[in-house]
Amino acid sequence: MKIGLVLEGGAMRAIYTAGVLDVFMEENIWPDGLIGVSAGAIHGSVYLGNQPGRTIRYYKKYCSHKKFMSFYSLLTTGSIVGEQFCYHDLPDTLDPFDYETFSKSKVDYYITCTDLESGQAVYHKTNDLKKDMDYLLAGASMPYVSKIVEIGGKKLLDGGVADSIPIEAARRMGFGKNIVVLTQPKGYTKKPQNPKLAKLFYRKYPRFIETLLHRHTVYNETLRRIDELEQAGEVFVIRPSKDLQIKRIEKDPQRLQAQYNLGRADAMAALPALKKWIKQPNV
Repeated sequence: MKIGLVLEGGAMRAIYTAGVLDVFMEENIWPDGLIGVSAGAIHGSVYLGNQPGRTIRYYKKYCSHKKFMSFYSLLTTGSIVGEQFCYHDLPDTLDPFDYETFSKSKVDYYITCTDLESGQAVYHKTNDLKKDMDYLLAGASMPYVSKIVEIGGKKLLDGGVADSIPIEAARRMGFGKNIVVLTQPKGYTKKPQNPKLAKLFYRKYPRFIETLLHRHTVYNETLRRIDELEQAGEVFVIRPSKDLQIKRIEKDPQRLQAQYNLGRADAMAALPALKKWIKQPNV
């Protein structure tokens, strides 16, 4: 049975996931497929590039840079995350991404985006991240604070709007067992969006508005579904063991390090059970 890895997003809070994935790299844990959402897709790409330590290194170095993730970038470019800096300067020059290792990975890699016109999730498969960098940009472009990304005639934004935790997508793709890395602690419940704000920003895209306004319901139902699958032995969940109150735009390197360390610690604590679960026969 094929094993999938599902990575939730969460902006800079998802540095937790980078800590988990660094442990996976060190322990040589590789699934058959990976579906990432927003920051989860970004950290997942570094994982398949097999570059432990890279994400926390550049997060700490550039978290306060005005072109990384800031209101300066929002005001000057229309997106809170600097496209040129984060998706070109960083991986190509400042902290080079290993495109070659990524392309040779045997793990199927999917980036989750949301199509504004249909309101549906798009799962883009690639083994050439340099060519498909715009999909990674689109999948991590948060509503309200990001420009719409147009690719091949489609208008795309953050995959978390349509499918924040794509466990059912992974199952449809044939991954019968899935490791799910969440970025909120047990007991978290997502709150509704502001309908007036959604309609103000996206009045041209009624289906996207509908998806946005139902996001919390779908998210909370997905968490309940994951609990069921976990009890059935079909998923293995790793989530923050405590809430460090990391901001979506976190400027404190020490707080980022603490969130990353929590991811590492939770992954290390889960390792014995995870390795046993991986070896178990088909559920």
